[in-house]
Amino acid sequence: MSKSLQPVDQMVPGANLPAYVQAVGSIPILSVERERELAEDLYFNDNLQAARELVMSHLRFVVHIARSYSGYGLAEADLIQEGNVGLMKAVKRYNPEKGVRLVSFAVHWIKAEMHEYILRNWRIVKVATTKAQRKLFFNLRGAKKTLAWLSAEEAQAVADDLGVDVKEVQRMEGRLSSRDLAYDMPSDADDDDAWQAPQAFLQDHSADPAQMVESSDWQQNSEAQLHEALAGLDERSRDILAQRWLSEEKSTLHQLAAQYEVSAERIRQLEQNAMKKLRTAIAA
Repeated sequence: MSKSLQPVDQMVPGANLPAYVQAVGSIPILSVERERELAEDLYFNDNLQAARELVMSHLRFVVHIARSYSGYGLAEADLIQEGNVGLMKAVKRYNPEKGVRLVSFAVHWIKAEMHEYILRNWRIVKVATTKAQRKLFFNLRGAKKTLAWLSAEEAQAVADDLGVDVKEVQRMEGRLSSRDLAYDMPSDADDDDAWQAPQAFLQDHSADPAQMVESSDWQQNSEAQLHEALAGLDERSRDILAQRWLSEEKSTLHQLAAQYEVSAERIRQLEQNAMKKLRTAIAA
């Protein structure tokens, strides 16, 4: 076992990132011949020591890729950890017979793990779930020339360039411009700022016992007033209102006109008069 590889085994990026970066940078880059020799040993003989050396010699590339995603506000050490997972997956699947260098093959796997981590952790609410949205998430920021909102022409140009619908571009731009807001107000917030926290205006009163009792009393009182008002109507008016408003299959004016052998206009007049009497009785 090479002594030059031992320090990396004894640390992770989060423990001491500068020391980790220095350690992986000191591991020699493999020559084409040595890389192929190790890859064939792993591919044909399942030699785990060869896999280890391939992974270790490419850790510097993971660090380099992770730094290109520094603009998302996530810890570089965490991005490196995820990228290392992608690198190990790439080494496991690498076929030296294809004639492609491992670093070229591994870039896809390294970025895929970093992308997944960014999408999981960049915001509390997921901003990209479909394939088109994921493509936009990682390309829209680079496509925008300024911090200003895209014009209609610019949005269409980005959509054409990325092969997505212009509405997806506009929707993703809005998501990228938004920010997470903590539910609780900051401990040092004053009265002028406290109202901005959702805690101040998203209170749920539905489970408040006083509100529940008040709502129940109001409903019972309203139902009692309605029944009393209906009882004060003549039988025909009461039946017309029941068929027009209280039945699941509501009758039309013409159906009621045929039932009572009067005109549809007369039914409408009876309905309006009955409604006026109900409103007067309930308001009293």
